[in-house]
Amino acid sequence: MTRNSVLNLPPLRDSAVAPLPESLADRSLVLVGLMGAGKTSIGRRLAARLGLPFRDADTEIELAAGCSIADIFARYGESEFRAGERRVIARLLSGEPIVLAAGGGAFMDATTRAAIRAEAVSLWLRCSLPVLLRRVAGRIHRPLLNDGDPEEVLTQLMAQRHPVYAEADLIVDCGDETPEATTTRVLDALLAWRAPRRLTVALPNTQYDVVIGADLIARAGALLAPVLPQKRAFVITDESVAALHLPRLLDGLAATGFEAAPLTVPPGETTKRLELYEHLTDSLLGAGVERRTAVIALGGGVVGDLAGFVAATVMRGLPFVQVPTTLLSQVDSSVGGKTGINTRHGKNLLGAFHQPRMVIADTATLATLPARELRAGYAEIAKAGLIGDAAFFGWCEAQAPRLLAGDREAQAEAILRACAFKAQVVGDDEREERPSDGRALLNLGHTFGHALEAELGFGTILHGEAVAVGIGLAFRLSVRLGLCSAEDAARVVAHFESAGLPAELAHLNRRLSATRLIGHMRRDKKTRDGRLIFVLARGIGEAFTRGDVPADEVAALLRAEGCEA
Repeated sequence: MTRNSVLNLPPLRDSAVAPLPESLADRSLVLVGLMGAGKTSIGRRLAARLGLPFRDADTEIELAAGCSIADIFARYGESEFRAGERRVIARLLSGEPIVLAAGGGAFMDATTRAAIRAEAVSLWLRCSLPVLLRRVAGRIHRPLLNDGDPEEVLTQLMAQRHPVYAEADLIVDCGDETPEATTTRVLDALLAWRAPRRLTVALPNTQYDVVIGADLIARAGALLAPVLPQKRAFVITDESVAALHLPRLLDGLAATGFEAAPLTVPPGETTKRLELYEHLTDSLLGAGVERRTAVIALGGGVVGDLAGFVAATVMRGLPFVQVPTTLLSQVDSSVGGKTGINTRHGKNLLGAFHQPRMVIADTATLATLPARELRAGYAEIAKAGLIGDAAFFGWCEAQAPRLLAGDREAQAEAILRACAFKAQVVGDDEREERPSDGRALLNLGHTFGHALEAELGFGTILHGEAVAVGIGLAFRLSVRLGLCSAEDAARVVAHFESAGLPAELAHLNRRLSATRLIGHMRRDKKTRDGRLIFVLARGIGEAFTRGDVPADEVAALLRAEGCEA
């Protein structure tokens, strides 16, 4: 049988054709679901409304095989049918965008799911059992229904397939309404949907995605199923975050068949200590953790650092996922693989490099943050521009009011750009081994900032606040050393002040000792051969590392900024 090539052309658009939604730009739409869900009837109507060709995978398979699906099952068995289905769907998705109705079992195949994920937007038409039973009544051409009671067969298929269908990009519930009404609902869902932003962090031995968007925690199972080796996980979180976000995360994981157990710790920087590390590792080992079991960090930087160190060391390394819930952790600690805990000698002095399998940055969590924490996280965003992207710092100056006011698009764009900058730096120097510049550039403001945290007490000053003050001091030190213009330093300080952040020691309203602060700096892990390592700047977007800054110059700066001797 020959096919008329005219049938491959998209239908002519007219006034009844809806404009293609942004979600389908250059991509196909694949409808998945059980038999009776309406994939073909809805697919045809949807294709007509979108002005796209429609294809039915089962029909295409029969055309390619020259016989019915029932005959293929009878002659060759299901495994041979699935192999042919895989080839046909890959061929259909390799061409121009279409609307494709996939067979009920197609999405269960990992290779086919990967092809759909790469080339298309997937949408699950979810129906209840009574609706499906009414629709498949009397359909003798369905091979899977010929071997038993339809209700028992469908119930079993729902248990097997629904957790996998839940990996689809969109889910639309379908009832007994007309196909036209369902088509309208599907089209509305497509028009409202926005694919999350994705950034790939590429490293010499691995890579992972940072996924950024609203309400992603509820989709955690769908996002993680393709990248984790086992559908079993432990979620490490703190008590404050658990009350806000843990139920949604557990529900999102359960939707795709994950078994997830929470482990909760107290909130605050003091959580990053050996006693709680030991408690968590004992809990994992006592619960029978396996080497393929994932550790998911749900929380801010403290939880991410602690959970990451647990994941790095139990059984010499467990799969690890970051679900950062603060702006600071979304743009800083969750990306790059640094994990660790504090000791009485300083911050993050016990740790390991352990890269996550994925970072899920849900911008909806930012709405639960106090304004002070949101501002503190913003300091790390502006830092990216100050290190090596003057244009991005200019963007920050223009967009900071929107971002800090809660604009989701501005927040997502800032997170993406800050993470992209950090990913580039980390990709070139994953373990901070370069003698100069490299990953150490990310420590702009941190030599001063960590000293302030140690002196004032972790948690008394937020990390982002300490970094903001530290960046201001780093630029002032650069001016003092004749490296940077006073105008650039003033611009940096003015911007942080406009964002509600402290940028000078005077803003802290504390009596500080230059000698004590320098003492903290000497105990910082960034020292080399007893020398302090500073990130300085020749201007905005022109940071560099330097290890020969005289201690008396640092002391003089601190005294000029109001410190006692």
